[in-house]
This record gives sequence, structure tokens and C-alpha cells, in this order.
Amino acid sequence: MSAILVLAMLSFSFDSVFKPLPQPEIGVCTSYTNADVLAKAGYSFIEENVQSFLVPTKSEEEFEKILEDAKNAALPIKSFIIFLPGNLKSVGPDAVHAEILDYAEIVFRRARKAGVGIVVFGSSGSRSVPEGFSKEEARKQFIQLGIALGPIAARHDVVLVLEPLNKKECNFINSVLEAGEIVEEVNHPNFQLLVDIYHMKMEGEGPESILLYGRFVKHAHVAEKEGRAVPGTHGEDIHPYYQALQHVGYQGKLSIEGNWVDMEAQASVGIKTIKNQW
Repeated sequence: MSAILVLAMLSFSFDSVFKPLPQPEIGVCTSYTNADVLAKAGYSFIEENVQSFLVPTKSEEEFEKILEDAKNAALPIKSFIIFLPGNLKSVGPDAVHAEILDYAEIVFRRARKAGVGIVVFGSSGSRSVPEGFSKEEARKQFIQLGIALGPIAARHDVVLVLEPLNKKECNFINSVLEAGEIVEEVNHPNFQLLVDIYHMKMEGEGPESILLYGRFVKHAHVAEKEGRAVPGTHGEDIHPYYQALQHVGYQGKLSIEGNWVDMEAQASVGIKTIKNQW
């Protein structure tokens, strides 16, 4: 354990007394077609899918049809997940940075047209490191990609947030600590950090990591560790992670990115659990 992480742990007590921040806007990663159910339960927004909503490989006309239909939804779309498809490789011998930058131009322009300012860079298929390829070389490649993506995002008033993924889903950038270091090296205001509490718990990463890189955190995801379930399903206590976010002054949004058994039945429990634990 690094000395800086030890210092962060010592500076933060889960029972420390500080003025709590207001509850964040709470949304769900899902299709906008589910907005009616979620609006009735009290959610504030939808986090849509780049591939199915912005359809970057399809015509402008097809995108416009989706955008027009979404205007009638009960909730606004405020963020997007699934930035890159798996065939656009970010790292490795088959990395295609020039293609990714062209693709990103379409994604960010359409995101801005949809009135959305946050795009999540998880994309496990794109950024997984091929067997036998140097992880250090992959890291250098990824940082160079981030440096190139930042200005494109800035031109369209979009912030691209890097999402750490657990090792069962991806073999590269598996912790807030790793992601925070990369964001720091990219050093661009439009290339920032996402905290996903499910992935943190899967990796056994405590909330202390949020303290180290909280200044970069612009978006957050949550689900319970067991079954990536909706909060409140198994009664997991997530409040230490929320407390760490408050400790660093987080004022972004919070999306449930989890597995729903029955959205209509679970929606009220999920948002109530988050509010109570926050």
C-alpha cells in the first residue's frame, strides 16, 4: 500500500463529522423508453447508450428520428455509457486511434445536439490488452489517446469520464487509483474520472481511493456487489462510498448501472435506498 493512500485513510473516518452535501440527481442506465416508470418513482434522468441512441455508425437521419422520439420521454437524458465498440481498439498492436478520433467527433457532436455533457469511457472490448502485449505500452497508448480525445470533447462541451472496470470484465484500468493516475497524466479538463461503486467493491477497493482523486470525479455509478443488483436488493451498505464522495465535495450525478429483475417493482426501493444511505 502506497504512503499516499495510507495518509488518505488516516485523514478520513467513516464516522467523521462534516456537513453532508445535498443528495445528487439520481438516474438509471437504461433506455429512455423506461422513463415513465422511473419518473413515477422519483428519478431525475436517464443514462442512455451511445451505440443505440447516438448510433454513431448510422446516418444523421436515423439519429434525428431517435432524438425526436426521445423528446416525448418523461425524463431527460443527461449522460451516455458504452462509448466505443469492441472493434475500435484503444490499445495493443491493432489500436486504431485515428478511427477512434473520427468516431469520437460524431459521438460528441451528437451528444451535444442531444443536450448531454457526459460520456462514459468504459468500453472493455476496446481497451482490453491483448495477451502478450506490454501493459506499460498499453498504458502509454491509452494516455496518448486521452490526450487526443480531450480537445475534441472540449469543442463540443462534453466531458469524457474514464470508468475503472473490475478484472472479470477487463484486464486494464481496474481501480480508481489506476484511472486517477491516467487522468492526471492526460491533464485535460474534458477527460475526467468516473467512480463506479460496484466495480470498486468487486476489486476490494475501499472509499479511500476517492479521496486521492476526488478532484477529477465528474460522474458516479452504483449497484450492489452481489449480482450487480439494484441498491436495496440485498441490503448492502454503500454509505461509506457516498460519504467519501461528499468528503471531496462531489456535486455530480449518480446513476444506477445494475441488473433489474422487475424495474417497476424495484424502482422505488432503489432510489429510497440511495437517499437513505446518502
